Amino acid sequence: MTRFQRLASATVVTTFLLVTIGVVVRATSSGMACPHWPGCFEGQFLPSLDADYHVWAEWIHRTIAALIGFLILGMAFFAVVDHRRQGSILWPSAAAVVLVGFQAWLGRETVRLGNSGESVTAHLAAAMALLGLLVYLLVRSSYPRELPGPGRGGSQRFTLVAVFAAAATFALLLFGSNVTARSAALVFPDWPLMNGGILPVGPETADSAAPLFWAHALHRYVAGFVLVALVALYAAARRWRVRPSLMTAVTWLVGLYVVQVVVGGAQVLTQLAAWTQTLHVALGAIIWGLALGIAVAAYLEARLAGSGGPVGSGGDPEVLAGARAPSLIDTTDPVPPVMPIVPFDPAVDLARVDAAGPPTTRGATIRAYVALTKPRIIELLLVTTVPAMVLATRQVPGIAPLDFVRLTFWTLLCGTLAAGAANAINQYLDRDIDERMARTRRRPLPAHAVEPERAMLFGLVLGVFSVALMAVAVNLLAAFLTLVAIAFYVVVYTILLKRSTPQNIVIGGAAGALPPVIGWAAVTGNVTMPALMLFLIVFYWTPPHFWALALRIRGDYAAAGVPMLPVVRGIAETSRQIGLYTILLVVVTLVFAVVAGMGPIYVVAAIGLGGVFLWQAWRLWRQGTAPEASTAQAIRLYRYSISYLTLLFVAVAVDTLVPLTRV
Repeated sequence: MTRFQRLASATVVTTFLLVTIGVVVRATSSGMACPHWPGCFEGQFLPSLDADYHVWAEWIHRTIAALIGFLILGMAFFAVVDHRRQGSILWPSAAAVVLVGFQAWLGRETVRLGNSGESVTAHLAAAMALLGLLVYLLVRSSYPRELPGPGRGGSQRFTLVAVFAAAATFALLLFGSNVTARSAALVFPDWPLMNGGILPVGPETADSAAPLFWAHALHRYVAGFVLVALVALYAAARRWRVRPSLMTAVTWLVGLYVVQVVVGGAQVLTQLAAWTQTLHVALGAIIWGLALGIAVAAYLEARLAGSGGPVGSGGDPEVLAGARAPSLIDTTDPVPPVMPIVPFDPAVDLARVDAAGPPTTRGATIRAYVALTKPRIIELLLVTTVPAMVLATRQVPGIAPLDFVRLTFWTLLCGTLAAGAANAINQYLDRDIDERMARTRRRPLPAHAVEPERAMLFGLVLGVFSVALMAVAVNLLAAFLTLVAIAFYVVVYTILLKRSTPQNIVIGGAAGALPPVIGWAAVTGNVTMPALMLFLIVFYWTPPHFWALALRIRGDYAAAGVPMLPVVRGIAETSRQIGLYTILLVVVTLVFAVVAGMGPIYVVAAIGLGGVFLWQAWRLWRQGTAPEASTAQAIRLYRYSISYLTLLFVAVAVDTLVPLTRV
């Protein structure tokens, strides 16, 4: 073990200790025992020997924090001396120095503000970010200095699943801190239910205390989501046969989290006994550090592995996709489902680059990275966000116009960055099939304009930035839903479903249906039934919209071995499914009018637009299996579906702003 590794290990352990003592300080209400900073009392650094234990608890907390500052300075020194040519250690070590200084300033502000809610959450967030950075440095220093270049290692699929699991655990810590900051830990006397139910309902939730109930309920909901994410990580580790040491770490992670859930329940049942609070946050810090360490190790293992390496390669669907391609075709279809490849159409290929091959100028490189985000697809996602925010203002009648504009700006900006992150990671995962499809082979990765691993890292950095910015500029719930949308699109749709089932777009469409829910949460801080109905509208709109496009390019999908419905079931069945989903979509839009109390403007728009959609779908259904006729009608339906969704959500906003009689 090198001296840098020894120092990094000591710093990580000491940071865990600091977090634990910090919880003791919080649980014993010792945070304000020392009214001055950095010393306890003005002109006095060391408390008197007969001082109250609250004073000593806070003083020990501050002293260990100062010790960690010196340890991190030592790490930075050895990084310069021993790793000056290794940027992956040198620059993060410098960042740790900056972050520990920022954390010290936050500690001072927490004292100055009297342990207010926002300062407590920010203090914990910075502490966990610092802990994560230290864990990264410890894991990275345990691997060889030189790694194979980007694109020369194995699959990073398991890394992506691990990253999203780690991000979810970090978000859960922030939700828990929000509960503590609002003193909402005991608003429900029972566990795991809330007032005997799974929803935060009851006579108290209708008054000014409602935010407390939602803060606590959201923490429990997110805890359930994280459990699912960690179980998925365990399943992925087994499926892709990761190294035994990594598998052991994942097993410990899941086991510790189960213990953490039980301890969380014990907090409620013991009325916040100090030992439960301390153990709960200490376990949370360990789980976060372990989850991040697994993600970093998975990335480094894949870099060291070849294409047949142990991480993320066993049973790799990318490897098997080509071999499965012939069996995807439904031979009972009277017309062969593979159609001649149509000429390039800018309206269909939404992410092309100007020329194949590596970019030769900085401008070309920037254009290639912008193309990774598929900007024209993002426009449609954002169309559903603003009307949802406008409608949600009914639940927040006192919101100031400037506040609404501010929230709208940040929500749209963060949503754009998040969608771009998901699209970039999607292109990394789909680079092999993009190369086989005429519609997509000029995208940046098939055109070799961007290295695959750089595209993945670009997407991850963009995703982390978008979620963090959403948490700071909007609220924590909107940020978490943004993380869920990215993870669902990347993991559930792209990794699990796209190459394995013709129902991929039906289930995977949930990711694209989340923007209106995010917009609603950005304004209200919660998610209620109207927001869920908006989700269902986009969810049921997605299959007829996408399958209409898939009918046109089914030859591409067949060539790439992707089991889209037109390839597997043929033209007739796809047309029938489009018709059935369109009927369901129109019904949902009308039910939404009742649930959300919409007025005549929306109702007329929903009926009129839905009627045209049904007519277009019926015409496609009537075409049968005639390839040319069905393809032409599918194009018309696809284009109309875009106008339909846009106009329907515009009607939602206009109906909300124009004061007419409600349903």
